[in-house]
Amino acid sequence: MAAAKTLINEKHFEITLTRLCHQLIEAHTDFSNTVIIGLQPRGVFLSKRLHEQLTKLTKNKNIQLGELDITFYRDDFRQKELVPNQTNIPFIIENKNVVLVDDVLFTGRTIRAGLDALLTFGRPLNVELLVLIDRRFSRHLPIQANYVGKTIDSIESQNVKVDWKELDGRDKVTLLNNSEGMPSAQKVKK
Repeated sequence: MAAAKTLINEKHFEITLTRLCHQLIEAHTDFSNTVIIGLQPRGVFLSKRLHEQLTKLTKNKNIQLGELDITFYRDDFRQKELVPNQTNIPFIIENKNVVLVDDVLFTGRTIRAGLDALLTFGRPLNVELLVLIDRRFSRHLPIQANYVGKTIDSIESQNVKVDWKELDGRDKVTLLNNSEGMPSAQKVKK
């Protein structure tokens, strides 16, 4: 069995987040009509980091940030023991540009559930997708990200593990073979 492969180390993690922020600034300028919504649970870590950096880079303290739980919108929620998370969207998304954020884009099913859940809060003007890792050859649905930290080619039996400083004590993205070292909560296909 091959060893785990580091895809993004701590240094490149920060560089990747900064690059994604600059892409968002280029597309949304002052964020006056744009909101950022992280998908629970792990997309929230990315969205909070992006929000923090965007606030510093743009000197705009009014960029709106939300968290969206998609548990009951998943097509497999009756097949697995999933624990609901909290949704916190304290603003109107009607006629806003929404940047939906998640850590890994795999099959596209999590994003589809996110879009369904999002529509319960209104009809956005536009929805864009930002992901840290795009596993591009694994789609079950025709979903593509607008902003990507890193695109990788991987096979179905491999897993991508994203470590967050806030949760895991470090920032790192690793490609694992045959589910090695993956907690069961992270084995859920995205």
